[in-house]
Amino acid sequence: METAQLDTTAVWREVAAATGPADRAAAEEGVRLAYRLAGLPEPEHIIWVGSPREGAALAARLTAEGTAGRGVRDEVRTRPWAAARKRVLDRLGPAGWAGHWALTGAQLWDTTVGLTERIRTGVVEALARGAEDEQAVRLVLLDAVLGQHDAAWLAAFDGQDGGDGGDTLAGTAAVARAAGWWWPYEKTAVVSERPVELHRDEAGRLDRADGPALAFPDGFALHAWRGMPVPAEFLAELTGLTPRRIREEENAELRRVMLEHYGYDRYLEESGAQPVQRDEAGVLWRIELEGDEPLVMVEVVNSTPEPDGTHRTYWLRVPPRTRTAREGVAWTFGLEEADYVPERET
Repeated sequence: METAQLDTTAVWREVAAATGPADRAAAEEGVRLAYRLAGLPEPEHIIWVGSPREGAALAARLTAEGTAGRGVRDEVRTRPWAAARKRVLDRLGPAGWAGHWALTGAQLWDTTVGLTERIRTGVVEALARGAEDEQAVRLVLLDAVLGQHDAAWLAAFDGQDGGDGGDTLAGTAAVARAAGWWWPYEKTAVVSERPVELHRDEAGRLDRADGPALAFPDGFALHAWRGMPVPAEFLAELTGLTPRRIREEENAELRRVMLEHYGYDRYLEESGAQPVQRDEAGVLWRIELEGDEPLVMVEVVNSTPEPDGTHRTYWLRVPPRTRTAREGVAWTFGLEEADYVPERET
């Protein structure tokens, strides 16, 4: 059973991270099936858009015009979701459900939720021109079904009760496998393409230094460095950084990105920094940064030689309160300075 759950989770992990053109035929059949399973007439129109940004803009216009009819997200997604969860919970019990969720949906939850929140924020920033606009955009985003980014829940329901959580979720699961976000209304469904690019770091955060970390075919894109949103023009600067440019950056968060990209050790060396303390553990360096906490690092030399006989130098960033190199090295091991008694310094 556990192996089957892990296999299912792996499949939905691929769905959540899928890029490239949607399978439009499969997605449209999934939309129609979702409506039928909800007891609704199939939508008269299915309109494709290039991204969630374009989808939200079109959905807002259609609802303002009144041509799409009322939103039916509750019928095609919310109520079947709740019913599927109740069925699985009733069958497995609270403890069984907790264990099942840990092997399935929980494995995908943090990365997909983080990604959807970034997309929502990006859509709001792209479309809103003021407080009233922002509220309107956020409201229309509440009408969206998340398609592939509903993978965490779909992984938990898949195969648990007659297929994807029961027949009532088969349509939404089919759309998720084939497309991105979609907006279900009585007469019209708006369906978005999947991203064409997705770049993440080992922690699953959006991350790319030389272009958009997430990009859609219509040009909607998000830029990020290790999960932190950054302007597109900022990334273009990274290849030509200098210590002076880093010092002049007023935004403390962007300055930290610059430092990570440039290299703390290189920055210390080229900034003319002076060591503030030395002991048997290494050398303590400190640079004051305007509007931010000081940059404090310990320079340590590996006592084990490399194959060529040299000894590699490491730089360890430590808390600003650090007063000695030994205290800093101890902190990296989760110890107080008095408790740090290595058999051999490395």
